[in-house]
Amino acid sequence: MKLTAEKDIADKIAAARDRLVVDEPKPSALAALSAAAFAATAAVVMAGVVVLGPGVQIDNPNASYTR
Repeated sequence: MKLTAEKDIADKIAAARDRLVVDEPKPSALAALSAAAFAATAAVVMAGVVVLGPGVQIDNPNASYTR
């Protein structure tokens, strides 16, 4: 009887270990490229905000300058 109980417990432990195995998704190169493009775009936008600043006001955007 004891051997049967030990085998039953060993089977339950093996089944629990099988449930713990998680298949991780393969990393995508396209996802990494998209994240890099998003970061680069955000950096350019933030640089534009720093250069223009919140107090800058363009009076006449259609103004033409001559030399």
